Amino acid sequence: MTLKTIDPLTLKRRLDEGSIALIDIREPDEYAREHIAGARLVPLSSLEQHDFARQRDAALVFQCKTGNRTAANATRLQAVSCRESFALAGGLDAWKAAGLATQVDRTAPIDLPRQVQIGAGLLVLVGVVLSLVLSPWFIVLSAFVGAGLVTAGVTGFCGMARVLTVMPWNRRQKITVKA
Repeated sequence: MTLKTIDPLTLKRRLDEGSIALIDIREPDEYAREHIAGARLVPLSSLEQHDFARQRDAALVFQCKTGNRTAANATRLQAVSCRESFALAGGLDAWKAAGLATQVDRTAPIDLPRQVQIGAGLLVLVGVVLSLVLSPWFIVLSAFVGAGLVTAGVTGFCGMARVLTVMPWNRRQKITVKA
């Protein structure tokens, strides 16, 4: 099953009219960093715990960053909405590309997957440079990070993500999700 799509400019017009409700399905850390004004945060990880009955008179539009998460979960989203539902074509990225404004909080930490990418990339780079400059044994650092990434991909458990979650910059006030 697929959701019908709606383009950013049509969505903006319908949001201004009040004839549609926007549901942001990203996780709280992503939403905290940047979101569309008026979007209701309902993370995929807790989708079934939310009551969509509040907006009976409005169609729902589900939105993520690129539209891929929304498309991949279309059946699940349609099942919980119980009414006319759409996906924002291209997600938040398309909204911004159309020149529409978002609410940005630069003090919020960047989302965890990007932190893992930065951390892993930095450790691999440091391992390679140190192996060239000091000792070839430093290449083990790069191999260790590579093994960790493979393990994370295969098992779904990422040790680096777990460590980063408890870092001071990620301990900000949590965004509460209203049911």
